[in-house]
Amino acid sequence: MRRVLMTGLLAVLTTAIMAHDSLLTMPKSDWALEDSIKQKPRHSWLKRTIRGFSHIDTNYVEPQHYDWAVMVQGTYSYDYYRLRSVGTNRQSVSFAPSPTIKFGPYFGWRWIFLGYTFDLRNLHVGNKSEKQEFDFSIYSAQIGCDLYYRRTGSDYKIRHAKLGSDVDKGQLEHVNFNGISVGITGISLYYIFNHQRFSYPAAFAQSTCQKISCGSWMAGIGYLRNSLDFDHQKFEQLVNERTHQQVHVDSGLMFNSVKYTDINASVGYAYNWVFAPRFLFCSSLSMALAYKYSEAKTTEVKRFNIDNFNIDGIGRFGLVWNNTRWFAGLSAIVRVYNYHKSGFAASNIFGSVNLYAGYNFGLKKKYRKK
Repeated sequence: MRRVLMTGLLAVLTTAIMAHDSLLTMPKSDWALEDSIKQKPRHSWLKRTIRGFSHIDTNYVEPQHYDWAVMVQGTYSYDYYRLRSVGTNRQSVSFAPSPTIKFGPYFGWRWIFLGYTFDLRNLHVGNKSEKQEFDFSIYSAQIGCDLYYRRTGSDYKIRHAKLGSDVDKGQLEHVNFNGISVGITGISLYYIFNHQRFSYPAAFAQSTCQKISCGSWMAGIGYLRNSLDFDHQKFEQLVNERTHQQVHVDSGLMFNSVKYTDINASVGYAYNWVFAPRFLFCSSLSMALAYKYSEAKTTEVKRFNIDNFNIDGIGRFGLVWNNTRWFAGLSAIVRVYNYHKSGFAASNIFGSVNLYAGYNFGLKKKYRKK
């Protein structure tokens, strides 16, 4: 029995020594391969997806070299609304408030920018504007998102009116009218197909630099809620006072309030033109097929509904100079929404123009000289 146990122990020791010798004779490259297999981290699906949003081809796009940025920006915002009746007695009127001009500083960390702007037209004490505006955009290599909230107040002016061939429209242009108020709330999400070589952030977020001219198709979805309050009786009274005539507003314009819900799907194309070193011009146009549902309160007890499809449009334009540390540029966003049905139609154009200049600092580790 003792002899059998000794034989078993010798067999175990022999196997262990042989295994040890095989490890000692294994090439070091095989050791490294084995260690890398064992120690290779496995990133989660969410982490890989988030990293994919910023993945770019460095032959076409130069990544951001810095973590921090400061910037000053001036913003010119505008709004234009046109109402018209559709039928035998066609009438139309266009309103627009005075443009808003804002200026202020911004502070950024990587892709997040926060700032505060002052309305230069309302800096005087007691001259408080009723306007409320909030715009928030995210521009990554792969996806983009826009959030906007606007309440225009009631400081509109009549820009153009067509109320009949015998009505002197010249007496109505640029006349103040506080009987209209517009509210817009919306969100849009879009996907950039050629996101590895085309950079939207290079044109609108200054976080990358386009090195070679390139373009990309885009597709998106959006949601919009638009409300319009219109005092047609006050408008008719103003028209009669200014023209010294008895003008009757068409029944298509005789409503008190309208609320639109807009659900749309869009497709478009954007192109970054690198016309000189460190300079970029971007042009982006998207057309959207939108389904709109709205309900309006008229002076009568009944209500009319609008259920139809329309074509909307969004345009973005940018001119940028960027040497990775300093940057400056001009950008513009224009949105066009149309609504129409038998008896009534409306068009809304709004957007903003930004002029900015900034400085990046806090060089990332991989760009520091060793």
